[in-house]
Amino acid sequence: MFVAFLLRYSIAGGSALSITTMLKAVILIGGPEKGTRFRPLSLDTPKPLFPVAGKPIIQHHVESCVRIKELKEILILGFYPATQMQQFVSNMQNLYDVNIRYLQEFTALGTAGGMYHFRDQIRSGNPTAFFVLNGDVCADFPLQELYDFHRSKRDKALVSIMGTEATRQQAVHYGCLVLGKDEEVTHYVEKPRSYLSTLINCGVYVCSMDIFAKMGAVFHSKQQDYSMLNNGNGKDSGHIQWEQEILTPLAGTGKLYALPVNNWWSQIKTAGSAIYANRHYLALYKKAHPDRLASAGAKTENGNANLICNIVPDVHIHPTASVHPTATLGPNVSIGPGVVIGPGVRVRETIVLENAVIKDHSLVLHSIVGRGSQIGMWARVEGTPSDPDPNKPFAKMENPPLFNTDGRLNPSITILGYAVSVPSEMIVLNSIVLPHKELSRSFKNEIIL
Repeated sequence: MFVAFLLRYSIAGGSALSITTMLKAVILIGGPEKGTRFRPLSLDTPKPLFPVAGKPIIQHHVESCVRIKELKEILILGFYPATQMQQFVSNMQNLYDVNIRYLQEFTALGTAGGMYHFRDQIRSGNPTAFFVLNGDVCADFPLQELYDFHRSKRDKALVSIMGTEATRQQAVHYGCLVLGKDEEVTHYVEKPRSYLSTLINCGVYVCSMDIFAKMGAVFHSKQQDYSMLNNGNGKDSGHIQWEQEILTPLAGTGKLYALPVNNWWSQIKTAGSAIYANRHYLALYKKAHPDRLASAGAKTENGNANLICNIVPDVHIHPTASVHPTATLGPNVSIGPGVVIGPGVRVRETIVLENAVIKDHSLVLHSIVGRGSQIGMWARVEGTPSDPDPNKPFAKMENPPLFNTDGRLNPSITILGYAVSVPSEMIVLNSIVLPHKELSRSFKNEIIL
C-alpha cells in the first residue's frame, strides 16, 4: 500500500514564479491473495479494511495524509474487486474534504508495478514529488518530517526512506539499510540471509518524479526479454518489485537517502499484530482524537454519569454499542458498532467486531471476536499475547508460523471468526475458530475447521 504526495508548480502574474503546492495520495492495498496469515479475519473483510482502534487499517493512513492541508486527492490502488472498496471510498469521501478514488489493477503487479501502471494518474497536475506508504504498516507517521528531509537533499535524492531501529536478530526479516555520509543509503538488501544492519526500512518513502524513469527502465527490460514473458511463475511482465528491483540498484548511487525516526512503527502481518497496533493507535488517540476514547474510571450506582461502564484506559466504544454498566473493559479494548456486552463481563486486550454479543459474566482476554459472534454466559475466551520483548530495546513484533517444529499450534491470541457461537460455561484457549461454527465443548490450542 502506497501513499504519494504531489507538488505542482505554477506561473503567477505572468512573470513572477510562485509555488502552488498540490498534494495527492496513492495507497496501494494489494489484493485478496495477500494477507493469508491474517485469516480467518480476512475471509469476510479485506485486510486493509479490518478495524483497528475502531477504524479500518488504511483509514489511519488516510488520516495521516489529510493532516497536510495541501492534499487534494487520494488514489487507492490494488486488485481487490471494486465492489469491496466502494463503501469505504464513499465513507472516506464524505468524512474528509478530499477527493478519493479506487483504481483496480487487472492483476497483481508488485509493489512498484502498480504505481508504474497508474503513473499517468499519479503524475497528473505536474507534481514534483510523492510519498509512498505500504499499507500493511501501522505507525505514528511523521510525513511532514520525512518530506522536509527529502526536500533538504534538493535534487540529490530520488527516494528518501523512513527508517527505524530493530534488534540484530529481527533485522534480517526486513529491508536493511547501511548509511554513509549525510544519511545516504550506500547499501540496501531486502531480508538479508545474514546480519547487515539494525536500521530497517519502514515501508514509508518520499520519491521524486524521476523515479518513474527507473521503473520504466525495469519495465521495458522485461518487455524485451522473451524469457521473462514465459518464465512460468504466473506473474505479469509488468510485475515490478519496489525493494529488490528499484531500491537495491539505487543504493550507493547518491540518489537514495534514509531518515531514522523513533516514532512507533509496526507491521500488521498476523491477527496478533492487530491487537498490538490497536493498543498503540488507542494511545495516539489521547493526543489527536481524545473524543474517540471512553472516559476512564469505576462506575457506581449514584455517580460517574459520564461513564458507560467500568473503564481501564485506553478503550474505544462505538456509539451504537450497548454495554452494561457493570461490565469492565480495558486496557486496550475496541468495541465495534452494534456490539452487546452483558452484565459483569470482563474484556481486556481485545477487539470486538460489529454485532458481536458477549453475555453475562464472561471473560475475554487477548482475543478478537468476529462479526456477529456470540459468547454465552460465564464463558472464558483467552489467548496468549505476542507482544515485542519489553526487555529488548527496538524489539519488533514477532510473527511466528502457525505451527512449531513439532507440528503443534504455536500459542497466540484466540480468534473467533464470523458468526461463531461459544456456549455458556465453555473455555476457548489459544484457539482459532473459522466462521459459522457452533462450538459444543471447550477447546485448547486447536484450529476448529
